Amino acid sequence: MTREIVFTQRVEFGDCDPARIVWFPNFFRWLDAASRHFFVSCGVPSWSETERDTGLIGTPLVDTHARFIKTATYGDTLQIRTRIAEWRGKSFVMAYRVLRGDDLLMECEEVRIFAARREDGSIYALPVPADIRRLCE
Repeated sequence: MTREIVFTQRVEFGDCDPARIVWFPNFFRWLDAASRHFFVSCGVPSWSETERDTGLIGTPLVDTHARFIKTATYGDTLQIRTRIAEWRGKSFVMAYRVLRGDDLLMECEEVRIFAARREDGSIYALPVPADIRRLCE
């Protein structure tokens, strides 16, 4: 069984366009927050701590595919259900389902990497850390 973590997000007036529909980039902002919430809920230390201790700076996004099904508006409370759908050598697929009650509003899959920083400031992918994978399974 794959671990699934729920992140709750309330939609505010400023999250919406003039038609009172959530402006789509806000969904991606919330998914990013849900991703970090997933790792925190699994017991993974802050990225500041992992950077200090191991050089791991976080999990940047390298690819995404989303499907919008229904709209959301201010006052809605959304549940963002997050799980890791696939572990790969240097990346993983994070899957999200955004619901309002029983209504599915959006589905998304993201490919992310565990990243470190070179001396010149550029980033590169690390192999998936075994300890983090164990915490998240």
